[in-house]
Amino acid sequence: MQVGDKIPEVLGVDQDGREIKSSDYRGRKIVLYSYPRANTSGCTAEACSLQAHREALASAGYEIIGVSKDKQTTQKKFADAQGLEFPLIADVETSLLQTLGAWGEKNMYGKKTMGILRTTYLVNEEGIIEKIFTPKEIKTKIHAEQILDYINK
Repeated sequence: MQVGDKIPEVLGVDQDGREIKSSDYRGRKIVLYSYPRANTSGCTAEACSLQAHREALASAGYEIIGVSKDKQTTQKKFADAQGLEFPLIADVETSLLQTLGAWGEKNMYGKKTMGILRTTYLVNEEGIIEKIFTPKEIKTKIHAEQILDYINK
């Protein structure tokens, strides 16, 4: 997906078994971020950055939604362990990740594999993507600040 595209209606099921739809957020903006794997250092740093700045993002009109290939039980343990107060979609089949363009070829230690590309989409009140942070742009420990800097410029 690209800037100007509308995100899918059905996003998936979160850590609590709730179906998450883009229409649930109509009138609100979304920080939709994909991360490779729960409970890893980079993904934990990114999630904690977003959680720590959740109120500032909410003040700017944004809700946070995470998505990875992890199972619902893994997402639940991750959310509970880190005190995350936002939905984490369990996209085990990678259908949302592929639709978003957050699934692709990665080069890990010289070996090419398919996997999740750490990406963040800022979505407006109508479900339209307004900004995409690519894997090379994202600094996991300060990602929320990167988003807030962009929003506030």
